[in-house]
Amino acid sequence: MDTTSIPRVRFAEIARLPDERIDLAEAALWIAAEEQPGLDPAPWLARLDQMADRLRPRLEPAACDLERVRALAGYLADEVGLRGNAEDYYDPRNSLLNEVLARGLGIPITLALVHMEVGRRAGVPLDGVGFPGHFLLRHSQRPQLLFDPFDRGRPLTQEDCRAMLDRLSGGTLAFDPRLLKPAGPRHILIRMLNNLRRIYLHRGEMLRTIGALDRVLLLDPDDVGARRDRGLLSLRWGDPERGIEDLACYLALEPEAPDHAAIEGLIQEAGKRHVH
Repeated sequence: MDTTSIPRVRFAEIARLPDERIDLAEAALWIAAEEQPGLDPAPWLARLDQMADRLRPRLEPAACDLERVRALAGYLADEVGLRGNAEDYYDPRNSLLNEVLARGLGIPITLALVHMEVGRRAGVPLDGVGFPGHFLLRHSQRPQLLFDPFDRGRPLTQEDCRAMLDRLSGGTLAFDPRLLKPAGPRHILIRMLNNLRRIYLHRGEMLRTIGALDRVLLLDPDDVGARRDRGLLSLRWGDPERGIEDLACYLALEPEAPDHAAIEGLIQEAGKRHVH
């Protein structure tokens, strides 16, 4: 097998698993391996194991859940050197788990992933929270305990989250406690890939943008937005057959789509050009 195809093949195998069997760290590293050919996930998984081994003796068995999370967050910030990359937030390396571990810099979702994976190994169970605009953490057994992985694991109240949403959305989104529900591995991986997709699109890296969409659709074939966007990009970048197929699938999934007529026109036009 061509070694450049291995990350996609491995990721596709993981994407077919039910959520409870997805190894989040391994899947994230296969995302990174497609962006950085030749990357081997094994040493980075071993690094997470080593970090947990160093943390475990520092966790007081009798400590409350909040103190245990504080010990985890403090260890990752002060000893591992993990922090939010506020200076260059849209650097794609912030979305690649190996780079986050190597550089100590990340965005909320990848910093949360490190907290979750080290915590899981060390006995501090955390869930990711797909909060709009800013990924958060919560304790798996005490969901009222919320934390900001981008700010050294700072504890948050529900009121803090309400104020954060108001600030991030400019007051356009109403707070709902359901926004604080846990995000499963599939949701987290899709969100990571969508971050990469937006960065690559902004940079004009269309093949990488399409690659990110490919993997979103491996995780969720019914993601209508990803299906439409990949179809449009494929038409633009010389793969009309795939573009037509994706756009037809989009219309089948969204028969009442507001852009139905426009998409139908693009399909017909592309079909004529493809025939000739």
